[in-house]
Amino acid sequence: MHRFKLLPSLLAATLLFAMQATASAQQDPKPDPQLTKLHALVGHWKYEGEVKPGPWGPGGEIAGEATTQMTLGGFVMWTIEKQKGSGMTVALGIDTYDPSNKDFSSNWYYADGSIFSGTLVPNGNTFTWTGKFILAGKPYLLKMPLVFSPDLKSATETGEVSVDGRTWAPFIEAKLLRVIPSAKK
Repeated sequence: MHRFKLLPSLLAATLLFAMQATASAQQDPKPDPQLTKLHALVGHWKYEGEVKPGPWGPGGEIAGEATTQMTLGGFVMWTIEKQKGSGMTVALGIDTYDPSNKDFSSNWYYADGSIFSGTLVPNGNTFTWTGKFILAGKPYLLKMPLVFSPDLKSATETGEVSVDGRTWAPFIEAKLLRVIPSAKK
């Protein structure tokens, strides 16, 4: 007998849960407004520069292209990079905003097995990647600021690496040029 008195309450609770799930599924989630800071990076870029000599190799001239887009409803930015010259490689970069930590996470994967994992800090026209870079099988700390021109059509990049976080050595210098404008939002 008590079973039948409990049944209407369970049905009502189930119906209420189903209605809430349907309502929340119908609302499209919106990316955190912080993600708009990454829009300056979106587009197709060409670059030239130099990898400095170090424990990772002899260094040398580089040239490449990178395409960056927002995806997954604007929650994630991905980059595909193809580089020729010293350290010829292909890379996939994924950057997104973590609202709980209030920072941008950045992860890059390279065809030679190198991996970067760290953060991206946008500050005006400067975007700085910092974190751990596994290069030629060895761990390094990396800091790499990318500084845009005021019109956002070009940028310069200067990267440094460290094994201890105190002593830094030049790693890369490059100049980037936007060759296809980013889409208007």
